[in-house]
Amino acid sequence: MPFLPSTRLMLFMLGSIGLITLPHAWHIPPILFSFFTLLLLWRLLSVWQPRYLPSRFGVFLLMLLGIGLLYSQQHSVFGRDAGTSLFVVALGLKLLEIHGRRDVYVIVYLAFIVAVTQFLYEESILMALYILLVCGVLLATLITQNSHTPQTLAALKTSAAIILQSLPLALVLFVLFPRLEAPHWSWLDDDTHAKSGLSNTLEPGSIAELSLSPELVFRVKFDGEMPPPAQRYWRGPVYANTDGISWRAPPVLGRENNPDQPVFTGTTYDYTLMMEPQKQNWVFALEMPSQFDGLRRNGLYQLITSKNPGDRAEYRLSSSPAYNTGGISKSERRESLQLPGKASEKIVELVKQLQGRPASPELFIANLLQYFRQENFHYTLSPEAMPDKPIETFLFERRAGFCSHYATAFVYLLRVAEIPARVVGGYQGGQINQVGGFLEIRQADAHAWAEAWLEGRGWVRFDPTAAIAPERIERGVNVDLQIASGAVNFSPVQLDAKTLSWLQRGRQLWQSVDYNWQRWVINYDTVNQKAFLQSLGIDSFVKLGYWLVISVAGIGGVVAWRLLRPNRRRQDPALRLYRQFCTKLAKAGLSVDIGDGPQTVAERAKKLRPDLAETIERITALYIRLSYQADSEAGDLQVLKGLVARFRV
Repeated sequence: MPFLPSTRLMLFMLGSIGLITLPHAWHIPPILFSFFTLLLLWRLLSVWQPRYLPSRFGVFLLMLLGIGLLYSQQHSVFGRDAGTSLFVVALGLKLLEIHGRRDVYVIVYLAFIVAVTQFLYEESILMALYILLVCGVLLATLITQNSHTPQTLAALKTSAAIILQSLPLALVLFVLFPRLEAPHWSWLDDDTHAKSGLSNTLEPGSIAELSLSPELVFRVKFDGEMPPPAQRYWRGPVYANTDGISWRAPPVLGRENNPDQPVFTGTTYDYTLMMEPQKQNWVFALEMPSQFDGLRRNGLYQLITSKNPGDRAEYRLSSSPAYNTGGISKSERRESLQLPGKASEKIVELVKQLQGRPASPELFIANLLQYFRQENFHYTLSPEAMPDKPIETFLFERRAGFCSHYATAFVYLLRVAEIPARVVGGYQGGQINQVGGFLEIRQADAHAWAEAWLEGRGWVRFDPTAAIAPERIERGVNVDLQIASGAVNFSPVQLDAKTLSWLQRGRQLWQSVDYNWQRWVINYDTVNQKAFLQSLGIDSFVKLGYWLVISVAGIGGVVAWRLLRPNRRRQDPALRLYRQFCTKLAKAGLSVDIGDGPQTVAERAKKLRPDLAETIERITALYIRLSYQADSEAGDLQVLKGLVARFRV
């Protein structure tokens, strides 16, 4: 006899598969997801119209079509996107050929694999809860498949009970079982989705584009107090080479050894920095990093990681805002004075006017900053295009620009004055999460500033933007208002947690939950696991083995006891009262055996005590009515309770 899955089973299975694959609509090519959706709807229609199912030859043709679509879109079956697409298409095709119970099991297990692939794209707590929910529905499909009398609600309850029972064991294995490092799975790291952020080239307006992006770049949690806003500069790429229009980061290979190592003085800040996935292998440390385990600092004082930049990573760092980088090499001086050609007469005249060259560098820089303050310059996110001679056009015509315009013009003028200078890119400020006590730095916080080399002080930071818009540095960017309006918006004076609105508190609470989820769950790698286990005194594989065996055995014993103990269901109130009645009859000498029905007990009791025959008859009738008849009333149980309580033998 051919296997015919029940309608309930098919609806369970198709519904859970639809929920599991839904997030992949944003991950795999639209044509492949459309192909899967067509197969799913086809199978759904066939639940009520089995004659619409394709023949074996039809399934074979659909398989060839699926292979063709896969090859045209992915050109491979290896890698994250190609592998996920293969599983989704195979799942859709398998739905059209269910010939036995084994096929149902194959489909369900394949759906579990597709569910796991979601975490290759997103690892948020919301996605984890969503996958847990749909896997619960999928597990209910297996329960329905193996149930003689399938009930939807009962299957879902059993599925939830199984998941709850498995969570303690899953938690123990997550904490104690040795972690697999990401490099073993590097073939999955083929994320081709574009990520915004700073690059090796700084062009006019490039940072202004980032100012409208709420994308999270990194989060920072300080061990003690945070540095003041004016010191929250997060150092990134350094731009030293220019063609007069764009600025590029110079090659750093072979220049890791600076003439002098930085000397740090003053306050040191210790903090944990969590980088979000990005394009470049840069780590944006608070300027200037003094301790950076697991990272490399190049000759431009920028931190570089050897980890895959597409993965979220956490670092322990220390920084000191007060530093002296020491001397400068001949090649570095030459690089920091490079100009694309001879400066125009107007720029040379401006430099002379500001007492450049003959005067000390410090005097020229002070005069230049004062020039920006007094000459009607403006800070704007949408400056007019300056394709030709952008420095000269900005200084003498437009006089309105973003931080990159001010930084590049500042450095250009310093070089004309023969002061070594360069542009530094990175982020400035950040929004404080009052609930979690950490800083959130987004793409909208992208910033560019300048640094000049001064005798006896080394490389010194100067931010011409602070001369034009000090609010940008002192208060930071109001990301939400800036994105909504498309214009410059600065944050209000920092409020404490008590003065935040309920909406702000709720949002920061959720961001704090997400931050801790990323830190303690997603980033629980080999290093973090080793540190955590050592804090518990587990410093060898032998001890780890003991902990694993004891924990698994303990949890298994509790679950086994819970499953194997007698099932003592809550007694029916009417049955409990009737048993009290039978106990009273036993005191009068009436023996009630297992299997005796209520009428049999009543007849024997009336013969033993004819004087109580009427009460015995009423109690028996009420019990039968409450237990076996549908016409019982709400007050019958109370009447029975009163009769049994007053019954005396």
